[in-house]
Amino acid sequence: MARDLDLTLVRTFVLAAEHASMTVAARVLHRTQGAVSQHIKRLEEALGASLFDRGPKGLRPTPFAERFLPKARQILALNDEIWSQTNAQTVSGRVRLGLPYDLVAAFAPVVRDLAILFPEVEVSLDCRSSPELLDALAEGQIDIALAEELANDAVGEILRIEPLVWVGAKGGQSHLRSPLAVSMVSPTCAFRTTVLTSLEGAGLSWRTTFESGNLDATASMVGADLAVTAWLAGTVPADLQRLDQSSGLPKLPAFALTLHLGSRHPTAAVTAMANALRKSAPTLMSQPDELDPSRF
Repeated sequence: MARDLDLTLVRTFVLAAEHASMTVAARVLHRTQGAVSQHIKRLEEALGASLFDRGPKGLRPTPFAERFLPKARQILALNDEIWSQTNAQTVSGRVRLGLPYDLVAAFAPVVRDLAILFPEVEVSLDCRSSPELLDALAEGQIDIALAEELANDAVGEILRIEPLVWVGAKGGQSHLRSPLAVSMVSPTCAFRTTVLTSLEGAGLSWRTTFESGNLDATASMVGADLAVTAWLAGTVPADLQRLDQSSGLPKLPAFALTLHLGSRHPTAAVTAMANALRKSAPTLMSQPDELDPSRF
């Protein structure tokens, strides 16, 4: 007798596995944590196998779940591709998307893929710091903002949680100098207050340098060993070095990538862009650059 998997349960499982947290999965799905737990329990009963063990760092997939996860992603990708192809001809309009400077390279493929799969959708990109993007969203200047917020204080829809890490030149010495030269891209950088507060809490003297709003310029300053900076772990360029605890710099808290919509009744084009961001964010910064219809 044929049996069918409930894709709602499968989607909940994939999100819980990718975030190692039912709490985060619940926030992404706009459900209660109890509902997510029930989804996992029902899927376990349907599959006849346990899916998660609880560890000190959150949920840990069981061996069965690790084998099931890639197949679950394939099932969801095929489902989403079918729906995207069905809706592609009816989606049109303009989307004004706001991205922080450091996420443009990571999320540019999503914008490109949206244009390919929905040729009647026109996307314009607005790059600013996260606080500036949220202000622009409130003023109606953009339709969607992808912002960076402290994970414990995030108010937007959490798409991904990333550690904030110190970054320096490969083999550099900037982190050993006092006062510590820190480049934070711009005075309104979402990480700035957190970074400087962490330094003060550790009793380290510091000075800011070259806050020009230009990400490439900051990368050049850091690469020349003139300063250190702090970026999300998934955005550290290959030609720079992530500094660990042996550097003597204080540990930084995690940040969440959060999605914010400017309207409670978004257009079909804005919804398509938002769905693409939701589906891409959990894995995009570590995935190959290729057209992926399942994002939509």
